[in-house]
Order: sequence, then C-alpha cells, then structure tokens
Amino acid sequence: MDRTVVSVLFCFVSYVFQLASTEKNVYNFNGGWETDESKMLARPGICNIDVVDVSKQTFSQKHFEDYYAYVKPVIIKGSTDNTKFRKLCEKTALLERYGDKIVRLSSANTHSYSKRDVELKKYVNEIMKPQTLDTLGNETYYWFGDNDYVEFADLFDQYKAPPYKLPNMHGVYSFGLAAAGTGVPFHFHGPGFGEVIFGRKRWFLYPPEKQPSFNPNKTTLHWLMEEYDNLHQLDKPLECTINEGEIIYFPDRWWHGTLNIDTSVFISTFLG
Repeated sequence: MDRTVVSVLFCFVSYVFQLASTEKNVYNFNGGWETDESKMLARPGICNIDVVDVSKQTFSQKHFEDYYAYVKPVIIKGSTDNTKFRKLCEKTALLERYGDKIVRLSSANTHSYSKRDVELKKYVNEIMKPQTLDTLGNETYYWFGDNDYVEFADLFDQYKAPPYKLPNMHGVYSFGLAAAGTGVPFHFHGPGFGEVIFGRKRWFLYPPEKQPSFNPNKTTLHWLMEEYDNLHQLDKPLECTINEGEIIYFPDRWWHGTLNIDTSVFISTFLG
C-alpha cells in the first residue's frame, strides 16, 4: 500500500480514537459529580416520547400549544443555552459558593414528605449516596424543590427557562441534586418542564386517566427492578432518558416517576 495512503489512514484512525476519548472524558467529567458505573443499578431505557430538536427543525409556540401543551409530553433539545448556569452547577463551583447554605431535603416517597434541613456541603459529602434496594423511599432524603430563592437568587438568575409558555401561567423553579439510582415515585401535579444540567434522568409517564400501580413508599428503583418487566405491554409507560441540556415537558396531572441514572443536577419549571 502507498505510504501516503497509509499515513492518511493512520492519522484518521488516531483522530477518531482521540475524538472518542475526548467525548468520554467530557461525559466522565459530569461537572465533577460522580459517574461511577459500578454503583449504577439502573440504565437508560427506550424513548417512546416525541423528540423535537429545535436546532434542526421549527418548533413554534403555536406548535407547542396545538400538539403538546394539553395533550402529551415531549422532549425538547437545543431550545436554550444554559452554559453559564451549568458552569455554576459544577461541583467545585456549587460548593464554593453555596456549601455553607442550608438546603431542605425531602423524602423520596409519594405522600407525606418528611423534611430535613442540612448544610449543602454536609448533604453532598455525607448524605447523598447512590440508591440501593435496601432503602425505601421514605428513608431516602435528597434535594429537590423547597429552594431558598433569596440565598440562591444569583444562581437562579442565570438560568434560562424554556421559551415555551402556557397562557395565563407563570413558572416557579425547583432545583435539585441527587445521587445515582434516586428518584421520586409516581405522583402528579400541574404542568411543567424538567431540564437536566448534569447527568441523566429517566422519566416514566402515564396520562391522568391511567393511574400506575406502585407502592408509594418504595423508590422508583424498586419499581423498575421489581415491577417494570412484569407489566403487560398495554400497561407500559411512556418513557425517555433525558441527557444534559435536554428538557422534558409534561402536561397537567400526568403521572410521572423519575430515576437518576448518574449523580444528577436538574431544574424544573412548574407552571401555575
């Protein structure tokens, strides 16, 4: 084979390996939050929800209202650039700026949430652990919602909310941070958007008229491991795993349960 051809092929193969390595390192960085796959009991699943990539196709406010706002969930990619907000959510930055702030943890069960107030650094360093099947939802505490909007005002001020709206409704932010395997079992409330800042979050959804069968004091991880594979095909949920920078929209009163695949930083915009 001609030496020039061999040289070109060698350079191309080297570039591909370098690119793959770079992408792996970017993922493994995950904002400095843990991504130890040996501690992950859950993995991403199928995606049977509509996905719209705003960077590649038109997705207007009218289209959102006509096809999704009151009808069904949708995954939205490329709608906002939250690079600056994401930088503030890296582990080092978040702990340096807010480590001494008090955050309110909630138990990860469907009803009668218990609360616990701790310093953020204590939560991250001592309490936030990967979920196991030995721990029930009402025994698992993690940070989602109940945010102090005064103490964390400069963080929320940097967040760019999804550009889509519902008439006569305004958004309230719910920020969270949780370890791999954690999540909230099935529940419902008003409509909203959920965005992943770091990590991956798997969502399971059912329409209002189709209440799923689940134990409200067990975790989503329990449900996935013990119930999911036994579901009849007609009883399977809509589901999708959303990645960094992706957003899910869910309509009013849709049942949904969440499961963090990795240590995840996330923010929801609840509409009301």
